[in-house]
Amino acid sequence: MSDLQATAERLLTGADAPPGIVLGISAPGLEASVAGGYRIVRWEGDVRHGVSPMTVETHHDLASVTKVVATTTALIRLVSAGLVDLDSAVRRYLPGFTADATVRDLLLHRAGLWEWYPLYITPRQVEELPLRYEPRRERLYSDLGFILLGRIIATAFGADLSAAVTDLVTTPLGLNSTRFAHPSGETVATGARDDRVEMTMLDTGQPYPVPHRSTEFTGWRLHSIDGEVADGNSYHAFGGVSGHAGLFSTVPDLLTWATALADYEEHDDLWRPEVAQEFFTAGPDESQALGFRRYRLGLPGETLTVLGHPGYVGCAAGFVPGRGIALALGSNRLLVAGAPVATETLFTALLTTTGDLVRGVAR
Repeated sequence: MSDLQATAERLLTGADAPPGIVLGISAPGLEASVAGGYRIVRWEGDVRHGVSPMTVETHHDLASVTKVVATTTALIRLVSAGLVDLDSAVRRYLPGFTADATVRDLLLHRAGLWEWYPLYITPRQVEELPLRYEPRRERLYSDLGFILLGRIIATAFGADLSAAVTDLVTTPLGLNSTRFAHPSGETVATGARDDRVEMTMLDTGQPYPVPHRSTEFTGWRLHSIDGEVADGNSYHAFGGVSGHAGLFSTVPDLLTWATALADYEEHDDLWRPEVAQEFFTAGPDESQALGFRRYRLGLPGETLTVLGHPGYVGCAAGFVPGRGIALALGSNRLLVAGAPVATETLFTALLTTTGDLVRGVAR
């Protein structure tokens, strides 16, 4: 516990540090969670003041962690049930999508889609956007691919995405604090200061040169984003329910989810273990599996693979299949005056501490 607390205190230090953080680890012989700093801050110019302390039970906007907790996990179940075929063309489920791409291509971020596009401005559906790249040429991380995957889940399940994820993921895994669009409790971390990040993306054309500017949209949030999804497409275009972003959860729920995936062979009532194994396997890119990012965790005499995903607002979660190791991060990293520390940096620190603690238990 002291090592985890020390990591939390270190990550809260510095001008670019998040105001608050929650770290959690679960492994054989080890259960530890710590929280520090503030979940809500108020601003005077560019000076922030903590208002409400961060706690282990604080709810967080998961942002892209939604891609694995909701979308990828739901697809493991649907593929196991024979309702989705990884190698079928996307147009089998979404006839409006005519490009040459499969469900597997979407999960591997190799479908040739735009990385991002402001769907709250364009009148076109995501299925109608032209490809930006040649399919399967290389991995190019895409929110649009997971928006499509969310629609595939809804089509295959026969209900809207929120209902599908409730039935396929959150209810059977006991994720009582995990839901789309709004937190299930009142103690929520502020996600962002406002919509300035996406306004800047549009006006600078960076990092994606989309043919739109912020003046073309009048629904910008110019206030602190509390209890609402920070991601613009998820909030403005989809009401907080999308395959790429939209879930709220807590670090304890993320650990519950990650432990279930780590112990995947014990849940053959939910999915076929061989299907889960296929999702865990690296694609053409060693760092990318089907939906999951792949990380390294060093232990004495071996290096383990952690499957997981980071989220832009400041959360991440991961697990080691077959070893019962789970880890989760919650933070509000965007609430800084300058450039925020990357979620990947925070998660890497948690990975390092996890390795240290697991080694300590094994001695």
